[in-house]
Amino acid sequence: MPISLLNNIASLEATNQLNQTSSALQNTLVQLASGSRLNSGADDPAGLSIADSLHANEMQLEQAANNANTGIGLLQTADGSLGQVTNLLDRAVTIATEAANGGLTASQLSALDNEFTSIKAEIDRIGLNTTFNSTSVFTATTTSIFLGSAANSIGVNIGTLSSTALSLNGTDLLNSPDAATALTAIDTAIGTVAQSRGNIGGTLNRLTAAQNIINNQVVNLTSAENLLRSANIPQDVTQEAQDSVLQQTGISALTQANQSTQAILRLFQ
Repeated sequence: MPISLLNNIASLEATNQLNQTSSALQNTLVQLASGSRLNSGADDPAGLSIADSLHANEMQLEQAANNANTGIGLLQTADGSLGQVTNLLDRAVTIATEAANGGLTASQLSALDNEFTSIKAEIDRIGLNTTFNSTSVFTATTTSIFLGSAANSIGVNIGTLSSTALSLNGTDLLNSPDAATALTAIDTAIGTVAQSRGNIGGTLNRLTAAQNIINNQVVNLTSAENLLRSANIPQDVTQEAQDSVLQQTGISALTQANQSTQAILRLFQ
């Protein structure tokens, strides 16, 4: 092979190979430091696009799960309040049954009626003041729980709550016949509240099932994204060791290539 002063081909080739090795080593070190295989669009354009799409889908589903949880909280609040109303109506049954029995004095009937009036007032207060997230619960308006799309939503309608809505207004316990009439109205009110709680329970089960499905989807999508993004640490450690050795031998080779031209000077001696 002729010796040339114009170009040191060996040095150029060694430099080119060293640059490639240094670039590969740098990329491997970035992956080891970040734990991610995709640190720029150049690493895997198609893989990065898929991973970003999966991540966006995960974010949407996680918020949908939060939406479902909000709906569950709303329904649980309503159910808890209706449970208290049921307790009040159970007490109303007791005192109405007592008032319907003959032999009570007017003052005794008046005392029972005062308690019944307090029960109705408390039902009105619960219906008016029960709130969730600073919003009234018993409004008879439909709340749409958005679970990812307009077609994938669950409507929640709790209805109103008051002594009037339960047809208890105008009832009293001031005499036995009125007490018997009130007792019938109270029994009907208990059935109405029980039906409302049953409807709420059914919707609660729907939202809970939807939330479980969404959470399962998030796990599966996260697993798929992880496979795309995560660096293969054992493989990268092996590659880093190989690239480090190649970088050192490349530097040594480049040094030798640069020194080879010194042989020309010996021809002039």
